[in-house]
Amino acid sequence: MQTFSCCCGNPVFYENTQCLACQSEVGWCPSCSNIVAIEPLESGGFLCTHPGCETPLMKCYNYAVENVCNRMVVMKEGHADTLCDCCRYNDVIPDLAIDGHRERWAALEAAKRRLFHTLDLLKLPHGTKDDDIAVPLSFSFMADALPDQGLWRSTAKQEKVYTGHASGHITINVKEADDVERERLRVDMNESHRTLIGHFRHEIGHYYWDVLVKERDEEACRAVFGNHHRPSYAEALEQYYQTGAPADWSNRFISAYATMHPWEDFAETFAYYLDMVAVLDTALHMGITHVEYDGSLDSMLIAFHQVGLAVNELNRDMGLLDLAPGVLAPPVREKLAYLHKIIQAASPVPR
Repeated sequence: MQTFSCCCGNPVFYENTQCLACQSEVGWCPSCSNIVAIEPLESGGFLCTHPGCETPLMKCYNYAVENVCNRMVVMKEGHADTLCDCCRYNDVIPDLAIDGHRERWAALEAAKRRLFHTLDLLKLPHGTKDDDIAVPLSFSFMADALPDQGLWRSTAKQEKVYTGHASGHITINVKEADDVERERLRVDMNESHRTLIGHFRHEIGHYYWDVLVKERDEEACRAVFGNHHRPSYAEALEQYYQTGAPADWSNRFISAYATMHPWEDFAETFAYYLDMVAVLDTALHMGITHVEYDGSLDSMLIAFHQVGLAVNELNRDMGLLDLAPGVLAPPVREKLAYLHKIIQAASPVPR
């Protein structure tokens, strides 16, 4: 992710809605793909101030009304309740009558926008039910609990909401946007990382199994990740929560949870691939690394290793978690190579 410039020259960032120097409102312009200062028009709407763009814009409904977005819509394509290219994927949003849900929804939307940015960098196909796409993508952000004195308690009248994916529909429990609750779950489940963007990257991995592998490349995928039919997912899930991951899991898998079933191995490895793409994009824009990155998997792994080593040490200076593992086992490298191949094949134009 790069930084952007306000019309006053001050740097602005991907999540900003206002320039802290000149107080101008800013937003994502879909025409020039920049965070830009937006200038009100006398006739209504806004003008993109990025040099050479000057597209008439209007705010996404969730920016103008709900204050959980920062993306714009091209004026000629919009009307008062128009949703941007990210918000239009939502099927269900949190109950905003519950205190704290708007802030958690905003965090979910910010993570989703970063997810889409990475998918678009890779030129991976995605669309809603209104688009010409075989597997429409959609999201539900729901809760099965209410915050109570800083904790979460179940509500008897509601079913438990599980974060997961089914046939293109991704559901995320809003408690994952609660930093304290998410850290508690991370420790309870013995995970090295548990982040909001990580949930999106994992679940979108399941989506792309449906889009890129199912009934298209299943035999090749089984050769790398294993047979997803035996054992069944239900049997594998029960076994995993009874016995946990094998002690030597790091010799073959990217995470302990990846050992549960080939589908989870695919999703966990896919999430790691997206981690690499996102981190390298930011590192290169920020000048953190001078390693030549030509788009090949080998160059990605070398560059990510270098960035990871540097950031891991910086994090340790501050008592924070490592960014990336120091070593990838050869079987994990093979799985990443498979993903790299199918992702490149899915791109409509050469990179």
